[in-house]
Amino acid sequence: MHVMVLSCCVLVLLMASLTLSAPTFTPEVTSSPSTEPQVDLKLATEYLQQYYNLQKDPLGRMKRSGASFASKVKEMQVFFGLNTSGALDFDTLELMRSPRCGVPDVEEYSHIQGTRWNKNVITYSIGTYTRDMPRSAVDSLIDSAFSVWARASSLTFVRSHTSNVDIMVEFVTYEHGDLYPFDGPGGTLAHAFGPGLGVGGDTHFDDAEHWTAGETGFNLFVVAAHEFGHALGLKHSSNPESLMYPTYKSSCPASVLSSEDVANINALYGKQLYILIMTPVASHNNWLLNLGVNVKCFSTRYLWIKHNEQYDIKEGPITNFMPKIETNIDAVFWVPRRSTAYLIHGNKSMFWTVKGSLVKGKPRALSHFGFPAWVQDVDAAVHIVKIGRTLFFMHDIYWSYNENRRVMDFGYPKYISEDFPGVNTTINAAVHKDGFLFFFVGPEVYKYDYTQRHVVGVEKANSWLGCLNTVNP
Repeated sequence: MHVMVLSCCVLVLLMASLTLSAPTFTPEVTSSPSTEPQVDLKLATEYLQQYYNLQKDPLGRMKRSGASFASKVKEMQVFFGLNTSGALDFDTLELMRSPRCGVPDVEEYSHIQGTRWNKNVITYSIGTYTRDMPRSAVDSLIDSAFSVWARASSLTFVRSHTSNVDIMVEFVTYEHGDLYPFDGPGGTLAHAFGPGLGVGGDTHFDDAEHWTAGETGFNLFVVAAHEFGHALGLKHSSNPESLMYPTYKSSCPASVLSSEDVANINALYGKQLYILIMTPVASHNNWLLNLGVNVKCFSTRYLWIKHNEQYDIKEGPITNFMPKIETNIDAVFWVPRRSTAYLIHGNKSMFWTVKGSLVKGKPRALSHFGFPAWVQDVDAAVHIVKIGRTLFFMHDIYWSYNENRRVMDFGYPKYISEDFPGVNTTINAAVHKDGFLFFFVGPEVYKYDYTQRHVVGVEKANSWLGCLNTVNP
């Protein structure tokens, strides 16, 4: 089955992490009256109560006077980088009217920041659907939204069709049983709970909105990607470039995640990429294991060299062995008949050619392999000598490259799940060894029979380091 990819810039909606902790009471102090219209006062009061923990008046009165109201306005203005006047000026009211995530911005409601799931394989299920698009489209967009975080971390997301899951996704309206009712069209678009038992991780979308896959209505992919950030433990960001910024924007960056988003998810979960190059040397079957462990901001780039018949391991930053490589490597493949390795850096859409430990020339664009212009990164790559093909994996699709003719095979990309039954998740790295494909998926390795097309075993990724049980560069 061929994959048709629609490249479009979608609207960006962003949101924050939700808990059920009770707000603390802050007494009102009367000050000079404001001249703001009553309708603006009502809007501001409800906004500050929902997102900034403004206490409701016991008698149901709205007060634009008082230190508490003014301080909450200032708190909101500080968060969004507005003029901190404490008054309901034009910019403040315009932002309050903007569609946004239903998760509060204040720290009291975001204390789960820093908490995480105590595992790296997260299950999810879609309980109820929107009527705005086919179920298959919803399934695809939700899967793509999870893949945004999978590619930036060591997380793996597995869909289940039961209710016993970590993250339950539902489309609901108004009161829906979690004490955080939706408000109809506009306003609050969705919300999610942080990691934990019960409702922890659950993500709700307001089905009163018009959900789409394109530029009209509200784009489900971007909204879901934001909400799943909360479901994984992230709170709102005051950085407009961040996916976790609370409000919905009408333009999007080339990359869904900002560097801040990547750093924050890795602060919680880290990223481990296992990339192997088979490198025969003399009569020994030596192999090179490049394990990039990105714990903080993708700053760590390590290389391990191990001989199959020896226990000693050479290790150090990639730059120790290849000084010209001053960035992270996302995928590597080895073409034996050329004695050449190719190191791919996805974020910059380029690759290096390496012979031995020498980098040959300058990095080249991924388009050299025949990828369409919209391909910006590669999760994994592997060369299969017997068929003379290199397979490139990206998200849920893959390409086949003919190394003899040096062209991309006709009819690609195709779905990974269809051509590799049993492999239904993002592949971090891959290697062909002893007639089998080995797919590295988070902390596990799938041993795959390429001829019979099925998974024949699963093992721990760190077992490939032999005597190493844990890696802490």
